[in-house]
Amino acid sequence: ILMANPNIVSVSSIKGESIGEALTTTVTTVIMTVASDKLVKINYIQVANDSGTAATDVTVAITKADFTSDGVASGDDNAGVAFLASTISCPADDVLIVLDKPIYLMEGDNLEAGANPATADLFISYEVIDDA
Repeated sequence: ILMANPNIVSVSSIKGESIGEALTTTVTTVIMTVASDKLVKINYIQVANDSGTAATDVTVAITKADFTSDGVASGDDNAGVAFLASTISCPADDVLIVLDKPIYLMEGDNLEAGANPATADLFISYEVIDDA
């Protein structure tokens, strides 16, 4: 199913939000799914390792929903998995900055993450852009 690419010129609202979540060892755990008629601008993602003794391997990925692009030629991959971090080691009592430049997630896209061992917390700062 092809998703629409929301027009951010005529939005009805932009809401700043943030979430935090304890990561599990399942690296494909869905942290957020972008709702219909929404665009999410992720500004920042960090992972903090709460363990005082052990490093943890962190994975953060975007699973793209198939969408119709206004700027990418047909035949390009508008669906699939894009890793922002893949089994990156985060030392004990440390922070891993996964993203500090904005990216957009379109409706139907999933942000997934996990850590092994499960001693880490994920924090995301983002904006929800509504074109409905």
